[in-house]
Amino acid sequence: MIQRLQSLWLLLAAACAFAAFKFSFYSGTNAKGISPYELKGTENFLLMLSTIIVGGLALITIFLYKKRGLQIGLSILGILLQALLIFLYYREVKTFTQGTYSLTAILQLIIVVAFFMAARGIRKDEKIIKESDRLR
Repeated sequence: MIQRLQSLWLLLAAACAFAAFKFSFYSGTNAKGISPYELKGTENFLLMLSTIIVGGLALITIFLYKKRGLQIGLSILGILLQALLIFLYYREVKTFTQGTYSLTAILQLIIVVAFFMAARGIRKDEKIIKESDRLR
């Protein structure tokens, strides 16, 4: 389970998702005039819930290693949910009057790449197993 490369990709996705609670996505002056304000995953309930779902989905997907079809489906779902989460962050960024994206905003893109690489690894495993079944 952990020795498979896709499990490491999913673990990276989960770690980056939960790191969004600690590190900021955007920092600047918000609409209320608070100047050194950081946008994190705990900004509002919807952002927090989406972040927990994406991180939890990545962790749950690791342990479904015997059901590769379901793993691929959950990885694709993770990519879609992460795209939704990035949209939610973007919507919150529009409420700021000025500011800049933080360097740690790249964590959100790393999650998408990690889910994609995990799905690719799962597909390779599935192909290897089908070929080995054919040879028997």
